[in-house]
Amino acid sequence: MLFRNADEVPVGFGPSVVAIGKFDGLHAGHRAIVERMLVDAAGTGSRTVAVTFDRNPLALIAPEKCPRPLIGVAQKIDLLDGTGIDATLVLAFDDELAGEEPERFVERVLVGALHAERVLVGGDFRFGRGGAGDSALLERMGAVHGFTVEVMPDIASAGDGRRVSSTWIRELLDAGEVERAAKLLGRPHGMRGEIVHGLKRGRELGFPTANLAEDAEGFVPADGVYAGWLIVPRGDLGSVVRYPAAISVGTNPTFDDVERRQVEAYVLDEADLDLYGLRVEVQFVARIRGMVAFEGVERLIDQMADDVAHVGDALRQG
Repeated sequence: MLFRNADEVPVGFGPSVVAIGKFDGLHAGHRAIVERMLVDAAGTGSRTVAVTFDRNPLALIAPEKCPRPLIGVAQKIDLLDGTGIDATLVLAFDDELAGEEPERFVERVLVGALHAERVLVGGDFRFGRGGAGDSALLERMGAVHGFTVEVMPDIASAGDGRRVSSTWIRELLDAGEVERAAKLLGRPHGMRGEIVHGLKRGRELGFPTANLAEDAEGFVPADGVYAGWLIVPRGDLGSVVRYPAAISVGTNPTFDDVERRQVEAYVLDEADLDLYGLRVEVQFVARIRGMVAFEGVERLIDQMADDVAHVGDALRQG
């Protein structure tokens, strides 16, 4: 179930175990909270609900400090749904919500709508006007309204003790380290968007590509060529086809006539796919090389053929 407002929650919903957070990327730390929620609810038969937001609160409060999101709202909803929880409540983080007193938020959302009996949050969780609400306030209100609170510990790397975070994953993707990012995410990093017409230069060179629209969801990794998957919907039953793909990210420096970074995927051994207008997902599995300018079209074509061979090898090994 998906609710876009606390008022959409049916009367009598609950009792529920609730996890609250931004869940940007739904990485290992987030999944630990969700898994604990599922275990807690299994013993009582309660509903499980993730409460999240339609944007990073910093996008409204301090946009100059707001990082690029790892995933879009639709991606986040689908990922949360895939965990097996009962419902996701996506709250619009607008001026009204930003200015709401934390006590009112608890009474309106957690108690009034969700009938929470248990609430799970991360250690840095803040909510309500000016970030005045924290886990201590939740615990005090829980004692009054009949719910318990658990602050989940951080998940950290055994190697260097670094906390798993969306910030760390963004750093890895900015460096093109999609394989390390996948370990923290628990899946390959992906982008989702509509396939649109490009300059058709790939087709002219013998490597026709599917271009993601500029408004595609998901964090764009470092420029370069990647091995990955193009996931295309098939029919109306929710099934998909996974195509092995060589994915290019960048501005095509050999021709130097592309103003913005593009994400385009060449499907291996499939030259006649008609994907225009479809909403697809591109998943990044391994980085093959960085983006460079080549001296002449022939040199570029030779390199593209070599890239495709390396992509096939990387996907077979993976």
